[in-house]
Amino acid sequence: MLEVPPLSLYVHIPWCIRKCPYCDFNSHPTDGALPQRDYIAALCEDFDDEVSRYEALQGREIETIFIGGGTPSLFDASSFETLLDHLSRKATLSRDIEISLEANPGSVEANALEGSNRFKQFRAAGINRLSLGIQSFSDKHLSTLGRIHDGKQARMAIDSAQAAGFNNLNLDLMHGLPDQSVESALADLQTAIDYKPDHLSWYQLTIEPNTVFYRKPPPLPAENQLLEIQQQGIAILEGNGFTRYEVSAFAQEQRQCIHNLNYWQFGDYLGIGAGAHGKLSNPSSGIILRSRKLKQPEHYLHNTVNRAAERVEIKPEDRVLEFLLNALRIRQGFPIDLFENRTDLPFDTIRNKVEYLASNGLLSIKDSSVITTEIGYRLLNSILEEFV
Repeated sequence: MLEVPPLSLYVHIPWCIRKCPYCDFNSHPTDGALPQRDYIAALCEDFDDEVSRYEALQGREIETIFIGGGTPSLFDASSFETLLDHLSRKATLSRDIEISLEANPGSVEANALEGSNRFKQFRAAGINRLSLGIQSFSDKHLSTLGRIHDGKQARMAIDSAQAAGFNNLNLDLMHGLPDQSVESALADLQTAIDYKPDHLSWYQLTIEPNTVFYRKPPPLPAENQLLEIQQQGIAILEGNGFTRYEVSAFAQEQRQCIHNLNYWQFGDYLGIGAGAHGKLSNPSSGIILRSRKLKQPEHYLHNTVNRAAERVEIKPEDRVLEFLLNALRIRQGFPIDLFENRTDLPFDTIRNKVEYLASNGLLSIKDSSVITTEIGYRLLNSILEEFV
C-alpha cells in the first residue's frame, strides 16, 4: 500500500547576477532592484494554495526546506524571515527541521566583516544549513565558467560563513572543467577539504542543452583524465573522513543532506516559486501527483489565480523508472519494502530485471535491499535503460 513519505519544501528564487554558460537551471539575470517583497508575498500565497488544494497534506510535518536558485543570497535575510514565519504559522515544521540556503561568493560580501554579518543575519532568520557555490578556487577556471567571484572571494565566503557560526556547511565544487588538468582538479578538491566542511557536492561538469556551452562546446579533459580525477578524488575524500552516499555527494558522519536524501528516496515535496517542481502521494486514493509552477518570474508574480503550469499524475507504469532514477543514486541502495511503499507496486514488477542485472554484476540483492555494485555505479545509465 502507498505510504505517507517524509515531506519537504523546495523554494525557488529565480534571479542571479549573471547567467553562467553551463547553467540550465531556471535562472534569470537581474536588471535592477529585485521585487523581494512582492515575490515573498507570492511565495506565501503559493504555499497557502498548495496546502488548501491537497487534503493529503493536512497534519503532515515539513521536515526540510531548501531555498535554491538562481542565487537566493541576493535576497535580504529579512525576506527569508518573513517567509519562514509565514510557513511556521500555516504548517507544522519539524522541531529539528533542516533549512538550507544556497549562496554564491560575490553576491554576499564586499569584505570579510560584511560577509560574516550577512551570514549571521541568515542564521538569525532561521537558516541552519548553508550551501556555497564555490565551483573552483582557480581564477582561470572561474572566469571560464562565467562566475562573478574569484578565488579570493571564494575563500572569503567560506571564512565568513564559518565565522558566522554555520556548522552545517556544504561546498559545491566542479571538476572536469575546460582545460583542467588532473593536478588542478585535485588541488581544488584539497583546498575545499582543508576548510573542513561538513559536506561536499563534488561533481563533473556536464554540457546541457539550452546552454552557452552546448552551443559553443569548450575543450574538456579527455576521458582517461576524467576517470583519473574521479578515482583519485574519491580516494582523497574518503581518506579525509568523507563518505560517498550519493553519486556526487560526500558527507562527514551524520551530515548528509536530509532534503536531497528525501528526493532520492522518492519522498514527497512541495515546490513553490517560479519553475519549482513538487511531488505528492495520496495513500487514500493511491495517486502520486507531480506539479510544476510557471517558469517565468513575471508570469509567476502576476498570475495570482493559478501559478501551476502543470499538475499530472505519475501513472503506475511510470513509477518504476521515476523511483529508480533517484534511488539507485544512493550508495547503499534501497530496501525492497521502500520500493513497494513509495510506488504502490509489488517488487515482482522489477524482480526479473533486477536479478538479470545482478547476474551481470551490476546490481546485488543483499539483506532485502537492492544495491548497485562498484561497476554498476559507474554504469547507472545502462542500468536504467533496462527499465525504460
